Amino acid sequence: MQLTADQLIAILTCRPARASMWLAPLQMTLSEFQITTPRRMAAFVAQIGHESGRLIYVREIWGPTALQRAYEPPGRKATELGNTQPGDGMLYRGRGLIQVTGRGNYCRARDQLRKRFPSAPDFEASPQLLEQPQWAALSAGQYWDDHGLNALADACVSAQAEQFETLTRRINGGVEGLAERQGFFAAGLRIL
Repeated sequence: MQLTADQLIAILTCRPARASMWLAPLQMTLSEFQITTPRRMAAFVAQIGHESGRLIYVREIWGPTALQRAYEPPGRKATELGNTQPGDGMLYRGRGLIQVTGRGNYCRARDQLRKRFPSAPDFEASPQLLEQPQWAALSAGQYWDDHGLNALADACVSAQAEQFETLTRRINGGVEGLAERQGFFAAGLRIL
């Protein structure tokens, strides 16, 4: 099964131009990471739809907020993210359709993607490349795969399923935007 622009528009209620821009990178990602059943596709689109504001944002909006200030070394959060140099918090802010955040995670995304795509760029050296549609989508697929989210999506029989909340927590660290994610997932299940 292959995702279409019309399905993407219907699930996320996004503009046709936005769906067209993202369609090929998303199709490539869905195929590469075996996100190919209606449940898997619905869950993936629901999560990236919320995380990116319906495919609009591929870079975290920087305040900085109190949480974002914690991305800067020294500090526990900065250490968790692999941020070692002053300025790393802003430089390695969340990017991609599932926000890759922190120097360590940019390196991990690079290394994991290079196993599948040897020519993947060095996101540590050029973090802005995670904003390009191809890499924004593929990094989301790699994250999805690394965290075993196909199995959770397979178990999601409805948007209210416990597994869907668990899947959201694995992506978000909490349940921010859960209602919107559930709405996208329910729409995806109907449409796909």
